[in-house]
Amino acid sequence: MFAPKYKIKVIYGKIRVDIGKILKLLCERKGIHMVEAECCPNHIHMFVEITSKYSVSQIVDYLRGKSSLMIFDKHANLKYKYGSRHFGADIILLIQ
Repeated sequence: MFAPKYKIKVIYGKIRVDIGKILKLLCERKGIHMVEAECCPNHIHMFVEITSKYSVSQIVDYLRGKSSLMIFDKHANLKYKYGSRHFGADIILLIQ
């Protein structure tokens, strides 16, 4: 689960669609199988399958870091609201 730093409801409308596309693209680049994902108003749930080639923390850092940069590049107006180019806060990982 990814959540915005200040629990703001920023994930909606066109941004929601773009976030989904960006996360799917990033998963494809790394060979990660995205089983399921859901964008809620202020957080994202993702269920992914990864190989032993990568650690869970590497994948989380990659998805959070790259997606944040790509979202800010695509939606430049967010830079003025959330100037740090960083959405992320705590992450809850459920590993089976």
